[in-house]
Amino acid sequence: MCHMKNLTRIMLVNLLIWLSLAVHAAKVTSNEFNPAISLILNGTYSQFSNDPDDYVIPGFALAEETGPGEEGFSLGESELTMSANIDDLFYGSFTAALTAEDSVEVEEAYIETVGLGKGVTIKAGRFYSGIGYLNSKHLHSWDFRDQPLVYRAMLGNQLADDGLQVRWLAPTEFYLEFGIEGYRGEGFPAGGAASDGKGSTTLFVHTGGDYNQSNSWLAGLSLVNAEALDRETGDPAEIFTGDSELVIADFVWKWAPNGNPKQTNFKLQVEYFMRSENGTYQGNPYDADQDGYYIQAIYQFIPRWRVGLRYDSLSADDPGLAFAGTALDTQGHDPERWSVMLDWSRTEYSRLRLQYNADDSGTESDSQLYLQYVMSLGSHGAHSF
Repeated sequence: MCHMKNLTRIMLVNLLIWLSLAVHAAKVTSNEFNPAISLILNGTYSQFSNDPDDYVIPGFALAEETGPGEEGFSLGESELTMSANIDDLFYGSFTAALTAEDSVEVEEAYIETVGLGKGVTIKAGRFYSGIGYLNSKHLHSWDFRDQPLVYRAMLGNQLADDGLQVRWLAPTEFYLEFGIEGYRGEGFPAGGAASDGKGSTTLFVHTGGDYNQSNSWLAGLSLVNAEALDRETGDPAEIFTGDSELVIADFVWKWAPNGNPKQTNFKLQVEYFMRSENGTYQGNPYDADQDGYYIQAIYQFIPRWRVGLRYDSLSADDPGLAFAGTALDTQGHDPERWSVMLDWSRTEYSRLRLQYNADDSGTESDSQLYLQYVMSLGSHGAHSF
């Protein structure tokens, strides 16, 4: 009997070893098809001298959820992402935003081709547009807690919609990429899915390269053509119907000694927006131009520690007396803001940030203080340049 028990035990151990080896082999041979799952936790404590519920930018019709955020402690917006190769031709990614209001929003859900050749990549579904520099980047990879004013005022924070994107990477010695996108037209500055659900298009080109071993750069030019159908602003809602054309120029310069950013590095980032809208606003003919820019510098002075400075500026045409009292009334004010931040990263997966804004985007100055944490759990892909 003892002999039988020992034999059974040996057989069981061998079976477990075989199963372990089989699972390991399966992971090695098919790991590229296993979904990578990551969770980004993003919490904030905020303090303002003005009521954030009264936030407006005179001269600009804002989208929903456009402002400095909630005051006090807030869970913020966390992200749950799943991504993987579907097969040898397609890649898929899904990102859900978990909001502080205990709701779930689909941030991105798309498929993308891999290995088509000739430098062509096609993406379909819901995704952040490739325009500008910052638009395609998720919140956790921003260098400041909030987005620049030009993104807030002219893109409703970020342009994302359901559509199709085609990119072509030119066979040049330096980086040169062209892109075109067609969208449903629900995402701001469009609205109402005009033209039978083909309400907006974009074009963009990005180029860049290494200046030398320590310096690199990236520049871009983008065009957004959006058709708005009963686009709403504020409560009670003000309605705009018409065309919105936006041009974006962006430039980024990065420095790291001998190309190694671990000890110290520096990044200079600039984007300029110029927009023209014409149509009807609250039933009145409307035709006006707006522009703005931001410039920011981020310096890692020792490992794990960074300091940043940002300046924002906006300007809008005065649309006339017919729009007095509406969101488009500039009130003779040119919005601007100064921001300074200090952050510390224990590892690439964790970051604590302290930020102060001297915000003059409204007619009354607002002092804004943020304390933020950004934590990454699970597998997460590398960020782009």
